[in-house]
Amino acid sequence: MIEVQDLRKTYGDLVAVDGVSFTAEGGAVFGLLGPNGAGKSTTIGCISGLLRPTAGSVRVLGIDVVGDGREARRRLGVVPQELALYEDLSARENLDYWAAAYGLGRGDRAARVEEVLELVGLSDRGRDRVKTFSGGMKRRLNFACGVVHRPDVLLLDEPTVGVDPQSRVRLFDLVRAERDRGTCVLYTTHYMEEAESLCDRLAIVDHGKVIAHGTLAELRSLLGERDLLRLAGAFDPAAQRAALGALADVEVVQCEAEALTLALPAASRRLPELFEAVARAGGDVRETTLTQPSLETLFIKLTGKELRQ
Repeated sequence: MIEVQDLRKTYGDLVAVDGVSFTAEGGAVFGLLGPNGAGKSTTIGCISGLLRPTAGSVRVLGIDVVGDGREARRRLGVVPQELALYEDLSARENLDYWAAAYGLGRGDRAARVEEVLELVGLSDRGRDRVKTFSGGMKRRLNFACGVVHRPDVLLLDEPTVGVDPQSRVRLFDLVRAERDRGTCVLYTTHYMEEAESLCDRLAIVDHGKVIAHGTLAELRSLLGERDLLRLAGAFDPAAQRAALGALADVEVVQCEAEALTLALPAASRRLPELFEAVARAGGDVRETTLTQPSLETLFIKLTGKELRQ
């Protein structure tokens, strides 16, 4: 339902999106996972028609977003990272406004607004002004405004930023419900646990590029059964790379004066051997972190940094 091919978006000398390509299908959640500033929101902006791509193409349900943006947007629902709500209006009035903007008739609007208020758990607050809502309630209403017209494709840009745990769980359930009714859901996040819980397929993005993509199983297979061992302290990078690189099945992912990152199988059983090798090369280990294979460890392996940096 979404086809992105060689998408590029620049602002002067700044390259926000650099040759991104992917496809997303109906009845599934496709995730864009990456740190803040990776180009996720810019990609969403280009798909929704809010931003014009510098190069490349975007099609939604076969419709070219640049060539026929009005028709493409009619089939889209967008839940932006920034709240798109009128705080002096009630929840019901906000939903009615967006339903009308998407072309729902008066009779259909009234029924659909009540249906969506029930869906997001705000039926008892429908008459209240949005300014009186908590952050989590506003996020749920923001989601409701994006689905009130029953879109075929739903774009969610960091929809759980700043919400309480209860509202986050409710939003997860709402995303799954949209998927189950056949919607194509595109979900951006920098929380790996959200991606692992919700997404059927993923693209990991960094500095505007897709650095890995596939199902969760396919992405985890890139790590094999390797753990990620991070050592903090004082090190001679050249000496450490030579000493550790000589050990069997040890991959040196990051080697700096204050930090070493290693990928290897069964790391916990090899700690004495590793510490001895580091010490022989003049290193001083002050802190050790061992992580089992996950999207986080894959991101660190690919980029040398943590996802939330």
